[in-house]
Amino acid sequence: MAAGQLMVWIDGSVVPEEQARVAATDHGVTVGDGVFETCKIVDRSAFGLTRHLRRLARSAAVLELACPPAAVVEAAAAELLDALGPVPLGRLRITLTGGRGPLGADRGAVPPTLLLAASAVSPWPERIAAVTVEWCRNERSAIAGAKTTSYAENVVALATAHRRGAHEALLPNTRGELCEGTGSNVVVERDDVLVTPPLSSGCLAGVTRELLLEWAAEEGLPVIEDVVTPADLAAAPEVLLTSSTRDVQHVAEVDGRPVPGTALGKAAAELFARRAAQHVDP
Repeated sequence: MAAGQLMVWIDGSVVPEEQARVAATDHGVTVGDGVFETCKIVDRSAFGLTRHLRRLARSAAVLELACPPAAVVEAAAAELLDALGPVPLGRLRITLTGGRGPLGADRGAVPPTLLLAASAVSPWPERIAAVTVEWCRNERSAIAGAKTTSYAENVVALATAHRRGAHEALLPNTRGELCEGTGSNVVVERDDVLVTPPLSSGCLAGVTRELLLEWAAEEGLPVIEDVVTPADLAAAPEVLLTSSTRDVQHVAEVDGRPVPGTALGKAAAELFARRAAQHVDP
């Protein structure tokens, strides 16, 4: 996704990207000790910010990081988005790290670092391809389910997907079940029901996934959590990716197999678009 001008909020001030500074010994830099959230920017507001901040706090608790009050982050986001100005579509990233620390796993006795960055982005292509990769998520990991800055696994998996001509990589867990994408949750159609892996699979509790499950239940659309196998993925007539910047997106190809798409998948995407348009912070 191509980005436009990027603005950063750090240490209480909004500055252009080139003026933003983080300590070389920040634990987020040296050991990936941090958590983050990504929100879609619509109408100069961060979509679903309340839910994203709740998840930020949950992730911080997993890492035993002190999380600033939601009001502090909300004020920083408002200041940053005001400085960014109107954009057709944007991305807001909220990052919280362990702050300055020693050159090892131990933390220093310092406050955490909070920084926010925002920019315009281009929409995803209409035609999306995904591939499965050999590496797995560890559903028993100490940080399973937390959205951490330790993203090297995702970098490697996504680079592999790109080399194979795809936009996203799909990972299993250690039990061989489908888990998630590098930056998305996955939904497959099985027996006329849309199924997304449960949180016990080790996947991230995506905000878009959460909203889709809630809204589908309210409107009687069959979207459930259940174990998804590689065979389910290989045979699915519909595969969807959900994320903050994708919303609910049809996948046209998985591992080179065309995915035709179904009326049920289209209905899920339309439901999400309609409900999301009603309120910027559902």
